[in-house]
Amino acid sequence: MAGSDARAPCPPVVDYTAAEQARAADEVEGLPEGAVIARMLSDYAVLRDQARACR
Repeated sequence: MAGSDARAPCPPVVDYTAAEQARAADEVEGLPEGAVIARMLSDYAVLRDQARACR
């Protein structure tokens, strides 16, 4: 659509406390080598960065 500036709204970024982030880091460290959830969390981090940039 020529001339259209319509954009999808930016998704909200949930804030986590320092304690929650530390707990999550401890839990990730306890995952077995090659755990798929670790890769998924990495992808989620990229999405969070993109959502922050969208604001």
